Amino acid sequence: MNPWIGWTLAAAALAVGWFGYGLRGIALAVSVIAFWLLLQFNRLVRVMRDAADSPLGEVDNAVMLHAKLHAGLPMAKVVALTKSLGRRADDDSRELYTWTDAGGASVSITFVNGRCASWDLTRPPA
Repeated sequence: MNPWIGWTLAAAALAVGWFGYGLRGIALAVSVIAFWLLLQFNRLVRVMRDAADSPLGEVDNAVMLHAKLHAGLPMAKVVALTKSLGRRADDDSRELYTWTDAGGASVSITFVNGRCASWDLTRPPA
């Protein structure tokens, strides 16, 4: 979700709460916003727990991962797709992570500001 949309919805909930019910409406809006944030936090913790149970940098099928990628995909969604944390490349100048499958195919993903910018599929020689 775009952060601007989230902040706009939160401000709208506060405004509707204030104009509709006064301080009780503000309290309800703050409660709803806190609940929404807890849901988001819980989802991220679940993704990270699943990734912690998997080997580093491994994916079931690199070709299928390559097909599901698109520009702008957040890193948390990529980790949810792979169910594994990527193996970081040695290059410190950019965020480059690699996932490899059992057949030797690998996907390298470059992240800019936590979002997928480019990716490359490498298959083993036949």
